[in-house]
Amino acid sequence: MKKLRIKLALRIAGLSILIFTGCREGSQEQKATTTSSLKELPVVRLEPVDTFCYNEYVAEIRAKQYIEIRSRVKGFLEHIYVDEGKYVARGTVLFHINDAEYRATLDRMEANLLSAIAEKNRIELEAERVKRLVDSNIVSLTELKIAQYNLEAAEAKIRQEEANVLQARLMLSYTDIRAPYDGFINRIMYKIGSLIDEGNLLTTLTDNSEVLAYFNVSEKEYLEYMREEDREKVSHEVEILLADGSLHAYKGMVETIEREVDPTTGSLAFRAKFPNPSRILKHGASGKVRIARKLKNVILIPQTATFDVQDRHYVFVMDSSHRLFSRQFFIQRRLGHFYVHDSGLHAGEIILYEGVQHVRDSMQVMPRFVSWRAAAK
Repeated sequence: MKKLRIKLALRIAGLSILIFTGCREGSQEQKATTTSSLKELPVVRLEPVDTFCYNEYVAEIRAKQYIEIRSRVKGFLEHIYVDEGKYVARGTVLFHINDAEYRATLDRMEANLLSAIAEKNRIELEAERVKRLVDSNIVSLTELKIAQYNLEAAEAKIRQEEANVLQARLMLSYTDIRAPYDGFINRIMYKIGSLIDEGNLLTTLTDNSEVLAYFNVSEKEYLEYMREEDREKVSHEVEILLADGSLHAYKGMVETIEREVDPTTGSLAFRAKFPNPSRILKHGASGKVRIARKLKNVILIPQTATFDVQDRHYVFVMDSSHRLFSRQFFIQRRLGHFYVHDSGLHAGEIILYEGVQHVRDSMQVMPRFVSWRAAAK
């Protein structure tokens, strides 16, 4: 009887072991099946980083020196010594206006001066003669005073004629129109033989070895610029993008800022100077000035991780059980392929990096972590 009970107990124990083993294997198999059915999707952990961004402003480019060359005298254009687009040195004669009339005027003024000098000499001799007569009590003192007044008038006449000669020489010199500085000749408005009037525009002269870029900055961005400049204690370098999207080879510096805010636009005018040794930047060209701005401890959100619903931005945030939940967030600005986070998310949270179109709220996934360096690339 005792042996029978022992055999029965052994059979019950063996049966229990088989049942427990089968249940355990079934649970592991079910778990493996559930895990294998989850989608493996890339996720990234949000981390605060230091970076920089660019503020871009439409700029108007002006040459360092740009003037209109106009005629100071009237006459026929007799010679053109330069061609359009050519480089000229300071003092080079550019145009010559027929000077026959002005030479004749100068000759006449010089003759008038000689006549005035001769008249003054005659009056001076007369004054000396009257003085001797007065000393001899032959004529009255009044006659001497009249002679002295005549002498003063003759001297004044000489000064007047000297001024006329100087004016005539100046007008003659204006018939040769010279370059006031080194630069490039632009379009020539008249041809040889044209009748030029005083003040007519003949051409323009440009020195664009350096250029000035004028652009307007909003009051808010101006305050950000000044605070950052004060904090760093350095002047800001700026870059300029050309019309074809290429970057000018030389960086510039902000030189001046207007002291008044334009009440109509709420902006301030900036001026930056750029070296231009290759002369690729032309007077009157357009471009975009870029000012770098430092961003410290900001959260960057890859645009691949976002989706929009009625102009609102969302991401999928993963919880500790690997479930995804959509959440709205707000941005400061766009930076390349990233959004600069403003509010709605927190550093350390994990978001879905790619594949937002293939998931839904409360969906459980198999996360595959992507490093922030790989996400930034």
